[in-house]
Amino acid sequence: MADGSSETKSSNQMWGGRFASGPDAIMEEINASIGFDKKLYAQDIRGSIAHATMLAHQGIISAEDKDKIVHGLGTILSEIESGAFEFSRRLEDIHMNIEARLATLIGPAAGRLHTARSRNDQVALDFRLWVKEELQKTERALTALIGAFLDRAEEHADTVMPGFTHLQTAQPVTFGHHCMAYVEMFGRDRSRVRHAIEHMDESPIGAAALAGTGFPIDRHMTAKALGFREPTRNSIDTVSDRDFALEFLSIAAIAATHLSRLAEEIVIWSTPQFGFIRLSDAFSTGSSIMPQKKNPDAAELVRAKTGRINGSLIALLTVMKGLPLAYSKDMQEDKEQVFDAAESLELAIAAMTGMVRDMTIRADRMKAAAGSGYSTATDLADWLVRAAGLPFRDAHHVTGKAVALAEEKGCDLADLPLAELTAINPAITDKVFDVLTVEASVASRTSFGGTAPAEVRKQIAWWRARN
Repeated sequence: MADGSSETKSSNQMWGGRFASGPDAIMEEINASIGFDKKLYAQDIRGSIAHATMLAHQGIISAEDKDKIVHGLGTILSEIESGAFEFSRRLEDIHMNIEARLATLIGPAAGRLHTARSRNDQVALDFRLWVKEELQKTERALTALIGAFLDRAEEHADTVMPGFTHLQTAQPVTFGHHCMAYVEMFGRDRSRVRHAIEHMDESPIGAAALAGTGFPIDRHMTAKALGFREPTRNSIDTVSDRDFALEFLSIAAIAATHLSRLAEEIVIWSTPQFGFIRLSDAFSTGSSIMPQKKNPDAAELVRAKTGRINGSLIALLTVMKGLPLAYSKDMQEDKEQVFDAAESLELAIAAMTGMVRDMTIRADRMKAAAGSGYSTATDLADWLVRAAGLPFRDAHHVTGKAVALAEEKGCDLADLPLAELTAINPAITDKVFDVLTVEASVASRTSFGGTAPAEVRKQIAWWRARN
């Protein structure tokens, strides 16, 4: 975006009188932003209508000029949305493209629109409006994803599967409980989105180039008209602030990380070696040479989008890290990163929501795997503490001997003869077999937030009331 100090001219270059000639081809190429900032057209027109309305209300421009401006901007909006509007690189950015077209449509009244306004606070407004709307879309998308997980969790609150640490079988859990872990993750993402909207809910328009304006404007009026809580409180910070963009990218990077972790699990679970889920053809592709293959391409692409989004965050952090106050042209490089990250995140959330709803859960394979790797060993140790009164460290040692014996015999803990368990520790009785099944294991985990089906259903109900 160009610095707001440049004045509107009838010439295509729009340079102020200080410059004897316009930029050459290289300068035009590096300076122009219309190729990407035209995405801000709706926000730019909306902000200009609010600004013109306020100027007329304050007696700074006439009601007649205000009406011409508002009507002309409405015409431009229709032209852009119909595809009839011709964007010009020579006019640098979306603001000058719209202003030049407005001058053609309504004549000298167009020149009054920029009263008490700079392109610095104008672009800050447009970009902030765009990011706010994108955050609201992200909030809705995350709510849909959470809803998909709640449905699957409710459906599979009793479905036993192995829980992992280090991707090694740890303890039995339920698939419903596993789904609720992602509900918590994406719930935190949604909370961050809501906080970001609250943080950025201030209107920049009226800060002008950096020092405010001597015109008797009403910034509270424009803030209200544009749906902001209040105007910003420092004009220098207003035109130099891109925290809202950085916060959006930070939220996007964290959410993308969560999506990537889920995508990795889908990739693993859909392999023949695991076979926990089956993806439909809607989210899979085949191999060009191996007819038996069914590849989880949608999940893999979601996983890859994380790299793009992380890159966008690092890029904008780097752009902003050394800028003195207030506005610098470097800040023109903020939008492409946010636009790309927003598109990637929106697509990734939509794809993952579809996969969660679409995938077939193979409960039989999950249950068969749930008891592998001596996953009920902790239940044996806990039983020794409760029933036999052993200190946990002693119970841990006894259980380790039982696991070693089961490995030697090539069987599960539940298949060890009572006599051999008693030989390890005489306090063990036949009651121990009540806790060595995977069903008994998950049912016993009744602590708040635990994997017991009854507790999982409580958490589902809690989230349903808040989703």
